[in-house]
Amino acid sequence: MHHENDFDIRPMEIGDLATVFYLGERLFTADKWPALYRTWDEFEVVTFFAADTDTCLVATKGERLIGFALGNVIEKKKSAWRYGYLVWLGVDPNIERSGVGSALFEAMRDKFIELGARMILVDTDANNEPAINFFKKHGFNHENKHVYLSMNLTNSPEYQLHRKEKKNLG
Repeated sequence: MHHENDFDIRPMEIGDLATVFYLGERLFTADKWPALYRTWDEFEVVTFFAADTDTCLVATKGERLIGFALGNVIEKKKSAWRYGYLVWLGVDPNIERSGVGSALFEAMRDKFIELGARMILVDTDANNEPAINFFKKHGFNHENKHVYLSMNLTNSPEYQLHRKEKKNLG
C-alpha cells in the first residue's frame, strides 16, 4: 500500500529479518521496558516470520525499512472467536509522528479482519504512556489489568558471575 507520506506498507520478506531485528533491538530494550514478558531477540523475529507470515508487515521509505508490525491470529478452544494479537509494533525513532505506526496498525487490522478475527488484542507496559495513548487513539478500550511480575536478571551479581565463569571456561 502506498501512502501520501511517501512510504509503503508491504509483507515482510526474508531479506528484512536482520533489519527488523536491529530496529527492534534499538526500540525494545530490557532496561527501558523491564516488564515485557516476551523477549525481543532474533528467534522472536524468525519465529513470527516462519509461523505467521501473513501477519508480519513492514513499512519502507525508498530502500529503507522504517517500521514493522508482527502479530498472529489466535484460535480460542471451545470458542468460535478468533483474535488478532498484535505483539510487536515498532517505528524508527528518527521518523516518529509521520503516520507510519498508524498505517502499520491499520494494515494489520485489515489483515486480521481478512483472516476472520473478531477482536484485536495488544498488551504493553503499564508505564508505556505513548503506546497506551496510541492504542486508545485507534479505538482500543477496556484495559484488563494484568500484572506480569518480572525480574531482569542481567543486573544481578549472580548473573554477572555466571557470565564471567562462562567466559573463562570458553
